[in-house]
Amino acid sequence: MKKVFVACASLVAMASVVAFTPVVKGGEPVNFSVDAKNSKVDFSGSKKGGFHPGYFAVKEGNVAVSGGKIVGGKFTIDVAGVKVTDGAGEKLEGHLKAPDFFDAAKFTDATFEITSVNYSDANNAQITGNLTLKGVKAEIKFDAKIREVSETKVFAEAFFSLDRTKFGILYGAGMVSNDVQIGVHLFAGK
Repeated sequence: MKKVFVACASLVAMASVVAFTPVVKGGEPVNFSVDAKNSKVDFSGSKKGGFHPGYFAVKEGNVAVSGGKIVGGKFTIDVAGVKVTDGAGEKLEGHLKAPDFFDAAKFTDATFEITSVNYSDANNAQITGNLTLKGVKAEIKFDAKIREVSETKVFAEAFFSLDRTKFGILYGAGMVSNDVQIGVHLFAGK
């Protein structure tokens, strides 16, 4: 009888521990390192009578994943390495690096840190974060397409408009559009 009582008491004690132990969904976030070779930020800036496309490399960063979903991240973008991909090439690159645009000699990098991720479904999320560009930090929000999250890699893309004047880039007011079209292609792995 004593053995039965001890067994029942042990069973009740274990059940109590299990019942009141919080369930962690997804566990601690796992960090994936940005694949700098394949990740980039495309841009297209418009002016009266035309536009100029180009890109910035993503130098480094990480993506935090929990429960198969992106939950955070921080990235460094190579502003000093800006590339223009049309005929304006090196001439425009030089102007974009000047103080009236990015002031790349003083601000070689931009950073973006994710502050929240709100999924609307398994593959679509609104990303909110802080972009620091040309020494100015501002919150931005955009919709992202989560293409893949696996145990070994992450691939996500986003296409949105960014108001350059939020960051003190005022050159060409009235001639150059304030809105720059952005395309982010982010690859990360373990």
